[in-house]
Amino acid sequence: MARTILLNKPFGVLSQFTDVKSPTERPTLSGFGLPEGVYPAGRLDRDSEGLLVLTDDGRQQARISSPRAKTEKTYLVQVEGAPVEGDLEGLRAGVTLKDGPTRPAKVRLIDPPDLWSRDPPVRFRKSVPDQWLEITITEGRNRQVRRMTAAVGFPTLRLVRWRVGGWSVEGLAPGAWRDA
Repeated sequence: MARTILLNKPFGVLSQFTDVKSPTERPTLSGFGLPEGVYPAGRLDRDSEGLLVLTDDGRQQARISSPRAKTEKTYLVQVEGAPVEGDLEGLRAGVTLKDGPTRPAKVRLIDPPDLWSRDPPVRFRKSVPDQWLEITITEGRNRQVRRMTAAVGFPTLRLVRWRVGGWSVEGLAPGAWRDA
């Protein structure tokens, strides 16, 4: 039977078990006591945090990470600036990035979520407002959500993947994991 693990990946950790590019060894998944034989189904950038699904089933891994499967991924995103509903229409329609147009996203303004603190904390500037969004996409391009929010004029300050398909990071502390 396939094993599926849900990990709350902390900020600054690579979504792989070894760091082949850096001689100064950045934190990787190997430091979390994960069972042998599981591998990430998709990636989560080093400067993003939240839900990372790992599995020992290659088919499941492909199903979760393939854009063709259209698995929904929901992110809680803190952006710089104060977007209003009209500013989000570009995201809802799909934006054109350097690697082509994105699929339409589900987007809504939300109150600041009750999340764990981040180390290091997001920079705070008194003169620049920020706003939280909930964004759901069905693709998974490199740094896609960050590039989408920047394309509509609201750069991402903090990105937390909250949900992948029916799985959620709710109740998991950073660095903690559980069987799905």
